[in-house]
Amino acid sequence: MIKIATAECFTHGKIGLELHALAQNYEGNFGSRYIENLEEYGNFDYNELSVICSLFIPTIDAVKDILNVKNPPEPDYIIKGIKVYDEPGDKKTSKVMAKAVMGLTGCDIAIGTTAGIGHGAVTIITPNYEITTTSDFYSDLRENNSEELFQRQISGIRKAINIILLLLNNKTEEISSLKNTEIIKK
Repeated sequence: MIKIATAECFTHGKIGLELHALAQNYEGNFGSRYIENLEEYGNFDYNELSVICSLFIPTIDAVKDILNVKNPPEPDYIIKGIKVYDEPGDKKTSKVMAKAVMGLTGCDIAIGTTAGIGHGAVTIITPNYEITTTSDFYSDLRENNSEELFQRQISGIRKAINIILLLLNNKTEEISSLKNTEIIKK
């Protein structure tokens, strides 16, 4: 059984929900909203997945108190407690969040996401890889443009799920070719 845990900000826990629906083989209204053409990825047995937690962590206090990160990166701005970083800060913080949720849960795959000013960042950590990517949409959380924020969220969810499905089906070369994606083999 492969255990997955997420600590998500701009994706609002939806990556975890999608992967849970996949792992449970849910269909219809309870099923996946973002996963299509599963057979194109390969023949991984998704019954071997278990999402052990999917956390929504938008605030700096939640990073400290829930994820037990003593000294998280200092946000560029704080809006009602919500951490707002530039894109390099998002990349760094998504890694911190993924590592923290992995440490707390002992999962096999950890996902951290956060987005403030820029494309946001998604980090996926496994025993063998550290993968960091961005969404394909720019937005600025300070401007409160709901449509841009929504497009960035959807892009981040889709890209994270795509990477997870490629990873589970041993297609790391395809992950390396994705736009704005860095893969580090441990």
